Amino acid sequence: MSYRDVASRQVLTWACTAVGARMPVAMAPLALVFLVRERPGGYTLGAALAAAYVIGEIVGAPVLGLRLRHERARADLSRGLACGALGFAGLGALPDAHPAILCGFAVAAGAAPAAATGGLRTLLTSLVPERATAQALSVESMLTAGVWALSPAAVAGLALGVAPRVPLLLAAALMASSVGGLRLLPPAWGGGGDGDGGSAEGGAGGGSPFGGPLPRLLAGAWPVYVTGAASLALLGLAELVLPALLEQRGVGVGWSGPLLTGMAVGGGIGGFVHGLRAWPGRLRTRSVVLMAGVAVCVTAAALSPGAAGVAVALVVGGTLQSAAMLTRNLSLREALPPHALAAGYSVMYAAAGAGYAATGSLAGALLRTVAPSTAMLAGVALTLLLTAVGWWGETRAAARSHRGAGRAVAGAPGDLRAAAPGLAAAAGAEGAAIRGGGDPEGGL
Repeated sequence: MSYRDVASRQVLTWACTAVGARMPVAMAPLALVFLVRERPGGYTLGAALAAAYVIGEIVGAPVLGLRLRHERARADLSRGLACGALGFAGLGALPDAHPAILCGFAVAAGAAPAAATGGLRTLLTSLVPERATAQALSVESMLTAGVWALSPAAVAGLALGVAPRVPLLLAAALMASSVGGLRLLPPAWGGGGDGDGGSAEGGAGGGSPFGGPLPRLLAGAWPVYVTGAASLALLGLAELVLPALLEQRGVGVGWSGPLLTGMAVGGGIGGFVHGLRAWPGRLRTRSVVLMAGVAVCVTAAALSPGAAGVAVALVVGGTLQSAAMLTRNLSLREALPPHALAAGYSVMYAAAGAGYAATGSLAGALLRTVAPSTAMLAGVALTLLLTAVGWWGETRAAARSHRGAGRAVAGAPGDLRAAAPGLAAAAGAEGAAIRGGGDPEGGL
């Protein structure tokens, strides 16, 4: 395995398309604040618009993700991205419109393209050999880290240096360009990749060897979503509370931008290092270890007396968080059949957004009564609880799979029972990988 397996013209085209689709997502919250900050009550309105945008994402991702079909992937994604581009264009073209109109555009901009993350991720893994899946997801992680590192500076520079509407118009143009990029990619994922594991009927709710209709399959992977939500919740906690924490430490609030950029760069490093080799241990175990490391880093940032300690903690935390999110994506691939992956990634996206919003809301409420460092520590406790629940769920599902495999072997005819040890081992290993998020490389 190496990154050479993902070095192709199609992957490069995918990367350009993904930047066009994801840069607007990273720009949106801050751009909405800048758009209306000079109006009466501008910051409050900006926060409300950003919240409407995020709500649109959280609702749109699972609803539209369930409708994605591998045989018409390009058409489904193009429609969503085109509608999202219209939403951003409406915000940029009508900055002085009534708040209700702006809120409607924000919801549309968030909801319409919300399934694109899951769809593009599934499309990427269909463009590379199966052995290079981890490397492909690492490339995606590095790309996402770069986008999130550049977006705040781009938004602030354009809004303050040109006009507040320009970042949103740029977001509309980028998202529209991603529709054009999709025309250069395969119209479907499949043919030995992610798309050949189920028919459209199975994806729509027909029978499946993985356990039934699509909603039931997605619900069965809930432990992966819970841990994924915890992973992004810690990242959101650090982002949202950082300015108040720096102020508490007597450090200039202006340092928050460079510190968050450093955390994003750390995320890119984490994605790159994760793809360099096959790591030992089960995915769920690696995830818990990495999440514990992120929690330690956020705790260290909360307790550090100066900017240097906070910077180091955030860079290391960003590195570990990126690797933790990669383990969640790999676990989801094992927990779901190929035809359900796009919907599963979309649900993961929504769960991560919900975790981000929940932790941010908790921290915001606590900041009214406690110090920023205490609010961060409370958020760490919440995310550790979510991590423990997710790990318990995955372990329990794996145990059920092993018991089910043993019962299947015990009930086989006599000539098959003679091969029971080998059958039980094979069935148990497969069951753990499919239903329990087990890592097939766990024995390395």
